[in-house]
Amino acid sequence: MFYWFVRAVARVALALSMRLDVSGRENVPAGGPLVVCSNHIAWLDPVVLGVVLPRRIAFMAKEELFRYPVFGWCLRLLGAFPVKRGTADRNAVHFAGRVLSRGGVVGMFPEGTRSRTGQLGKAHNGAAYLAVRNRARVVPVGIRGPYGFARRIAVAIGPAMSLGEEGSKRITSKDMDEAAGRIMEAIASLVKRESPIAG
Repeated sequence: MFYWFVRAVARVALALSMRLDVSGRENVPAGGPLVVCSNHIAWLDPVVLGVVLPRRIAFMAKEELFRYPVFGWCLRLLGAFPVKRGTADRNAVHFAGRVLSRGGVVGMFPEGTRSRTGQLGKAHNGAAYLAVRNRARVVPVGIRGPYGFARRIAVAIGPAMSLGEEGSKRITSKDMDEAAGRIMEAIASLVKRESPIAG
């Protein structure tokens, strides 16, 4: 209930402060495990994704955010979970796996951090690994900004992607590099799809 209450409040706040142009909502499967992968241009990205996507999303967020008592508590109530960046965080992987095993949705930013320039960076393999290991489809999302009062923010949601069946062969680092590249290519095409945004 807390998630949907916060989502409703955020929806109103975003509607009053900016113009959201969303396309591709029909590409989000109504059921089954999903890994939502988006580019990352601002701290508001998880809020926007939580509002525009029809399903509840458990976001993977950097561990540092959970060190603030009240804020960290709220993040956990919203279903977010911490990850130690730069390491193979087994706890984060296991938590995400449990969400996906229940047919839930995990939200990730494959680049691992916000882009200061708006340009796409190289993806880490975590999102691809989770999708393949848990037989989850990937829903790529492209966000175009920049954020600002009364500005138009374009959010393009692409078709769900299948990266292959876990167990059909040994998962190698090369396989994960290729899968991560496919995810970023899909995100890049969605970002480029939008025409230049005027203030």
